[in-house]
Amino acid sequence: MTEARQFPDPAVERLMEEPVPGDSRQARQLARRKQITEAVMAEGSMRIEDLTERFGISLMTVHRDLDELVSRGLLRKSRGIVSAAPTSLIESSDVYRANRQAAEKAAIAQAALAFVEPGQAIYCDDSTTVLQMVPGLQDKAPLTVITNSLTLMNEISPLRNVTLLGLGGEYHNWCNAFMGHMTTGEIGRLRADVLFFSMAAVMDGMIFHQSPGMVETKRAMFDTAERRVLLVDHTKFDRRALHSLGRLAEVDTVIVDDGIAADQLDAMQSAGVEVVVAPVETA
Repeated sequence: MTEARQFPDPAVERLMEEPVPGDSRQARQLARRKQITEAVMAEGSMRIEDLTERFGISLMTVHRDLDELVSRGLLRKSRGIVSAAPTSLIESSDVYRANRQAAEKAAIAQAALAFVEPGQAIYCDDSTTVLQMVPGLQDKAPLTVITNSLTLMNEISPLRNVTLLGLGGEYHNWCNAFMGHMTTGEIGRLRADVLFFSMAAVMDGMIFHQSPGMVETKRAMFDTAERRVLLVDHTKFDRRALHSLGRLAEVDTVIVDDGIAADQLDAMQSAGVEVVVAPVETA
């Protein structure tokens, strides 16, 4: 019997040159680590010394980057050689996800801001699409933002008149977020006006993610929010993942980019789902 995969193997891409939004040290570091991960994915394995030449960084810096990527389960390091971890884990990581469909995510995030009103309490999950909503949240203040994402906590904390409720629990390095029973227990004691979230795959009228822990956390937010807004780019409709969060029809609004196929758009609308199509700006 053939072993089922959570995702089809993605085509190996060349290094992506788009920077992570923002120009902070953390953003540049994340962009470099993402490029290192994709370089190793493309080659299968590489000599660590070769990475110093390719990226123009010191051996100390490359080891620091690799140690972080190894701790996240993305790469493996042994005797001067670094190699890639299984595809499904790499695709789950925020390092890998940071610039995937960047233009589409920006357009979707911008459209999502229309569903935020001053005075609301909103859930924001750990997704990189929701992360792109952060710059626009200042204009919606006062707000209360509830999140399990450490990345999002760091981005939101400087905003004025925005109360941040960070969900604790068991920290997971690979996604830079908190999950588990402590996290869902805290969520269960809260009620929010809107949940903004993303998922790894949409198929057969269901929404999926490859991490069961992530599904459990998102579902807890889902069940305690008055309105649920799913942010998902068109590539998620061509993927598969193992664990279901629930039916797409349970979502109040789906925001997609204009690359969505006509038949997929028709299927959602026929199921009674409100769909917002966000136009993507071309370079």
